[in-house]
Amino acid sequence: MGVSPAGLGALLGAFEENFRSHGEIGASVSVWWRGSEVLSEGRGWCEKEASQPWTARTLVPVYSATKGPASAALLLALEEHGLGAETPVGEVWPAFPLPTASFGDLLSHQCGLAALDEAANIWKHEEVVAAIEAQLPTWRPGEGHGYHPRTFGALVDEPVRRLTGMPLGRFWNEKVARPLALDFWIGLPESEMGRVARLYPGKAQAGDFEKGFYREFGREGSLTSRAFRSPRGLRSVQEMNEPDAWRAGFPAMGGIGTASALAKFYQVVQGAIPGPFGAGVLGALAKRRCEGDDRVLIQPTAFSAGCQLDPLDDSGRKLRQLYGPEISSFGHPGAGGSHAFADPENGISFAYTMNQMELSVMPGRRSTRLIEALYG
Repeated sequence: MGVSPAGLGALLGAFEENFRSHGEIGASVSVWWRGSEVLSEGRGWCEKEASQPWTARTLVPVYSATKGPASAALLLALEEHGLGAETPVGEVWPAFPLPTASFGDLLSHQCGLAALDEAANIWKHEEVVAAIEAQLPTWRPGEGHGYHPRTFGALVDEPVRRLTGMPLGRFWNEKVARPLALDFWIGLPESEMGRVARLYPGKAQAGDFEKGFYREFGREGSLTSRAFRSPRGLRSVQEMNEPDAWRAGFPAMGGIGTASALAKFYQVVQGAIPGPFGAGVLGALAKRRCEGDDRVLIQPTAFSAGCQLDPLDDSGRKLRQLYGPEISSFGHPGAGGSHAFADPENGISFAYTMNQMELSVMPGRRSTRLIEALYG
């Protein structure tokens, strides 16, 4: 299967409908196929006051859609040192609470470090690392998995610092983004700050907090609640609209970029565009390492070493199609709606970014409608 003109036309129609009927303010969508961008569209406004038009070059924070690029950066740093996803974390980070766990275990949310008992400030990397090192894991590899929404940042940043002598964001910007001309930053320079759109939080509806993830998210002391509050700080959308957050380069949720750059990144890691990543990086990002009931997200999830995949039922069929119809597709969403993935089976990559967030920890209907249209 390739990318058909009919599929691209249907996608554009759904994109336009998001503005007419689904509350879109500003958004971009990008589709690449076999090394070339076949669709790049940006429309709307960078703010509700409609003073700055949104274009395909508009930058916007993408929250956890950062995790795919951040994971690739760690895997690249490992690869450059002759290491990989099966290397025990303790070889690089001796004080890690589970030193025999592999980097693949860490990147697939299997190490039980989603919530911290010690208070730590997300703005203070050393403080967060100390809290991680002191933490008794809630579970261990082989005992299940649970999404690490915020601790993931320090968990990938600290090994990169130990391997390269620089923060993960700087390593990404220098080793990946700049050579590939990717307009995606983990640590935004001052020169680009005038291009950043303003984010608007999603609104809760009646009944949203009555069951599942949002019930646990709102329940004081639950693992879900603690995971989304560990480490503390930078919890409001308003804070994410500030330049301090843009320049900080938080690897779990601080990436800022265009849809085109995110989709191009997923072309690079599937080998359609030459880049710095060896086959081991693609293999780690694409290989399904765990799936089942997620202890934090309170729903079935599946993870590779750093990316998310659609979970399968007992017969091997997809339970949902957030990443299109192919079982091999992988990527990562961001809180509120941003989304990006690779479909190596068909040579496709896709990304969607926006500034009007939805109340959703998984991709919302504005992005999934686009994916459904693309694949027909």
